[in-house]
Amino acid sequence: MAAFASLWAGNGLDSWRFERCTVQHAMPASHRPESLRLSNKRYPKRSSLAHHGLSDKTRSILVKSLFVMSFLLLRDNLWFFKINPLNITMLRVCINLNKQSAKIAVSFPSMNTDRNKSDTPRPAVRWVEIDEAHAGQRLDNFLISQLKGVPKSRIYRIVRKGEVRVNKGRADVKYRLENGDSVRIPPIRVAESNDGKVFIKTELKNSLEKDILFEDESFIAINKPSGFAVHGGSGIDSGVIEALRAIRPDARFLELVHRLDKDTSGCLLIAKKRSSLRTLHELFRNDKVDKTYLALLASRWQRKKQWVDAPLLKNVAKGGERMVIVSKAGKQAQTFFRRIQRFQDATLVEASPKTGRTHQIRVHAAHLGHPIIGDDRYGDAAINQTFKKRGYKRLFLHAKELRFPHPVSGETVTLQAPLPARLSELLTHEKPL
Repeated sequence: MAAFASLWAGNGLDSWRFERCTVQHAMPASHRPESLRLSNKRYPKRSSLAHHGLSDKTRSILVKSLFVMSFLLLRDNLWFFKINPLNITMLRVCINLNKQSAKIAVSFPSMNTDRNKSDTPRPAVRWVEIDEAHAGQRLDNFLISQLKGVPKSRIYRIVRKGEVRVNKGRADVKYRLENGDSVRIPPIRVAESNDGKVFIKTELKNSLEKDILFEDESFIAINKPSGFAVHGGSGIDSGVIEALRAIRPDARFLELVHRLDKDTSGCLLIAKKRSSLRTLHELFRNDKVDKTYLALLASRWQRKKQWVDAPLLKNVAKGGERMVIVSKAGKQAQTFFRRIQRFQDATLVEASPKTGRTHQIRVHAAHLGHPIIGDDRYGDAAINQTFKKRGYKRLFLHAKELRFPHPVSGETVTLQAPLPARLSELLTHEKPL
């Protein structure tokens, strides 16, 4: 293919040009250096640059800059496309030499290659004094609320490095803030997207507006739909809590009380006051909340009930994926299973976790030899594929009921989330025994 671009400059610099080359689809890496290179046939001699008063260092930077710009053009715009010389705008590099500096301006009239960074000024250090609204909150949760858009991994890193200070001293992420504490927040540029707007899927929006199980001045209970994370994180722009805040912009305080897996549906509590959040957190930590889940297990489970006491160890890498396994080195985990209905090749059970470990019910069910239907992480791939053909497109795990003392009145509150209509329909097609 004919030469696709020509480089030239004024002020005594000679012309630059590319050799004739052909760029094919998926060009092997071994051929790229030979077929895509600058010609040095008319390379300007050292003397032609020296008379402009440029030092050796400046000349070196100037030459390297031209090569870098050529590489960026090829990588971002031309690498995987067959080039038509009729559609390529001539690349012009204007080099303005002035004493010891060189300013390079590159124009692409037909291409949008705006690489300019935001001119937003660098944020400054902030000192925040803790009031009653944040007293009792863990330091990491407080920083997450203050540095929206910053990954949790980075927040934990700046705490470890000592960039975050409490009363001018280092603090652990588990430290609970007290009224009057002074927290130093380092200058961190918070990611901005969509001008602060949160995109909410229609299904999630309808659920947050209609599937309210209970609400008063202290907290909200919703029937969370499957397929939505409770909060944003790695690879997830927003979750249930971010969507709820967007739907209720006038709400002064909305925080998650506990968590549910992305693919799990059912009862989810959200606090509307800091005092209620602290009380509910204490209830969950002290096992004062009775939790009941519905799960469909693979194959026929012969026992009517079973108590599983198997310690769980999390964050174990297995095939590149973070897993939780049963291990004596793990933390104590207890789940009570009760059979509700046996089918031809599945069993519907109630699962009541007495501890709150990550993926506890899913791992304990697999430990019994009866993984949950639709569990891509701990389940059986062949069984999942069989049930998927019947219409089971999700993890069959539903947070059916929560029972706990009200954070203000102390009266027993019982919340029940009905099984999603699609799961109920699928169960009607199973053959009971």
